[in-house]
Amino acid sequence: MVTIRIFSLARQLGLQSKALIAALAELGVEDVTPASSLDEDTAKALVELLVEQAKAARQSAQAAAEAQAAAQARAGSAQKEAAGEVAEEEWGEDEQPPPEAAEVERELGELERYLAELQTEADAATESHQVVKLLSELAARPSGPRPETAIEVPPVATVLGHVDHGKTTLLDALRETDVIATESGGITQHIGASEVSVNDKQIVFIDTPGHKAFTAMRARGAQVTDVAVLVVAADDGIMPQTVEAINHVKAAQVPLVVAINKIDLPEADVERTKQQLLEYELVPEEWGGDTIIVPLSAVTRQRLDELLEMVLLVAEVQELWADPEADMVGVVIESSVDVSEGPLATVLIRNGTLSVGDVVICGTACGRVRRLRDWRGKSLPTMPPGHPVVVVGLSDVVEAGDITQTCATLKEARQIAEEHKEQQHQQQFAGDAQRRLRDFYRDLGTEEVKELNMVLKADVWGSAEAVKASLAQLDSQLEEVDINVVYAGVGEITESDVMLAVASQALVLGFRVAVSNQVRQAAADGHVEIRTYDVIYEALDDINKAMLGMLEPVYEERFIGQAEVLELFKVSRIGVIAGCRATEGPLQHGVRIVVLRDGEQVFAGTLESLRHFAQDVSTVEAPQECGVATAEFQDWQVGDIIQAYIQVEVERTAKPAEDSLAPSNS
Repeated sequence: MVTIRIFSLARQLGLQSKALIAALAELGVEDVTPASSLDEDTAKALVELLVEQAKAARQSAQAAAEAQAAAQARAGSAQKEAAGEVAEEEWGEDEQPPPEAAEVERELGELERYLAELQTEADAATESHQVVKLLSELAARPSGPRPETAIEVPPVATVLGHVDHGKTTLLDALRETDVIATESGGITQHIGASEVSVNDKQIVFIDTPGHKAFTAMRARGAQVTDVAVLVVAADDGIMPQTVEAINHVKAAQVPLVVAINKIDLPEADVERTKQQLLEYELVPEEWGGDTIIVPLSAVTRQRLDELLEMVLLVAEVQELWADPEADMVGVVIESSVDVSEGPLATVLIRNGTLSVGDVVICGTACGRVRRLRDWRGKSLPTMPPGHPVVVVGLSDVVEAGDITQTCATLKEARQIAEEHKEQQHQQQFAGDAQRRLRDFYRDLGTEEVKELNMVLKADVWGSAEAVKASLAQLDSQLEEVDINVVYAGVGEITESDVMLAVASQALVLGFRVAVSNQVRQAAADGHVEIRTYDVIYEALDDINKAMLGMLEPVYEERFIGQAEVLELFKVSRIGVIAGCRATEGPLQHGVRIVVLRDGEQVFAGTLESLRHFAQDVSTVEAPQECGVATAEFQDWQVGDIIQAYIQVEVERTAKPAEDSLAPSNS
């Protein structure tokens, strides 16, 4: 949706912001500022109202000019001054005469021109949406007639499944590496691309993190894959993220191979796992269905060859090909920043060939390729289609999912990158407008909402996306606290991040990034807190505690004790004192008491005086005797029951999500 800020619209129309705000009030839109954003319909209605007002002003100006000319003609030059005074009296002391007709015509022309521009921008937004759709289609496998220059390309297999079900361990066994040992907390927190050779054929594997927070990354992985490998632990069975992965695969309409892992464990139950798969319409081939299921063990390497053969079998039916002579198109799988090399992007080449020296456009970044590396880190002069490659030479960090294309010149690439940035800018404006609208309606309530502002830096874009998604989920769990990610970026925390945090009163959250001593000193000087984490659920747990700490305390009344009135004493200075025996729990000075008579409440107030024999005391325990008095109540009777209550602060907890943010213990 096309949006525009009030001050920007006023500048385009040559008017003051307060004039637009006044007109908005006539339309019933209030509580806005020059920085507020207007959607397309509101902006159009506003301009139409201004057009009507300008036309009325033009008519008024013309009438005033004609009247003045007639008066001057009748009275002559000697009466010009008097005529001016009459004109001022007609408009009053606080009002001004209408602007000159020429000025009104100018404003009217600007307003009518802008009405036409609004429609043009709406058409452009529709066209932009179609362009985005086209880019997504470019990232798909080539289809249609197969050119003579086409070659077979390896299938892309995405490994999906629940946390700790052995996805990375399985990939380690297939590619004979040891990735899991380098991952914090034993949980994969990036998308990584690698290749496995099988009988002179290759398979490109994409490993997606199993943690719940990486839902969006798993969904993206399913969209670029040819075969999905669903890993299910034989001792654990179907879990929440297993169901999530199944839904992603079905939505992407990708062939599925199920790997039932950990069959070497004593608790493994392959048949039970197959039964559970039936609930999600995954029927094994041996039971008359079309779902290929391979029981295996990543640890003992049992039946790994069979899994690879099944992946190749499923991919062979699809007849995957690409044209190395075509224009290069790729999809960003992951991105990061290297201290010495700058922005890095792992690109899965879908069609064409990428070479060192090529000019590329990738999302909002562009550049000339300085270096290409395969998934093992080996430098290459070119990379044919169907393979992942690390690209060095981009101007900025890109986002996973961005489309990569080659351009004829660096000038053309920069121009396209700027267009992409402008589209992104418009999307951010729309997001800001939605947030302000939410704040507007929220402020109609009586409760004050507190903001927890954050500057987020992560090692790669996938991690940043995951943390932002999890923070949004935490935000939805407490209505009294808003989490606002002021900025999210990739790379180590810098002094600029600290300055932004100072300006926005934000907390700096770093995920698997470094913080220099210089930056820490800048944070200390600016009273900015920096928190860094290596495991996502630890970060979320801390943020959750911080949110709860911002909440106003909530108290509940708790029963602590009871006493029965046995006799009454009259004291001149105090009044009536109820002589009691504590029958349950303690009575305490200053607590709230309720007096019951025949089961009905006759008084509620404060226990102002508590005595044990002749001494004032703070507490009397059962079954001791005591004297109770309060200036608010004198109508004591023998047999009254006194109940004592205290206010206890209740620990605040967030509303539970659908499933836990922490990893399973399995």
